[in-house]
Amino acid sequence: MARAVWKGPFVDGYLLKKAEKSRASGRNEIIKIWARRSTVLPQFVGLTFGVYNGHKFLPVLVTENMVGHKFGEFSPTRTFAGHTAQGGGDKSAERK
Repeated sequence: MARAVWKGPFVDGYLLKKAEKSRASGRNEIIKIWARRSTVLPQFVGLTFGVYNGHKFLPVLVTENMVGHKFGEFSPTRTFAGHTAQGGGDKSAERK
């Protein structure tokens, strides 16, 4: 279920402060955040955030297309190892 429009987008308060501080300094430094649930706002465009995925901080450069999405969408938490052979045998052996 989506969030009610009258409430507006959810953003952790400290995140806005960190973004304003980074933009005021003028340096393009990575802002480390743990707030995967926060919505990307237009004020964040052009900034780089280090979004924590439970293991490490993945750098995410915010673009215009990301506005309205959540930070967690751009920092995957799981690594796909591939599908295992379910048949219990070697594929090359079955062709013979």
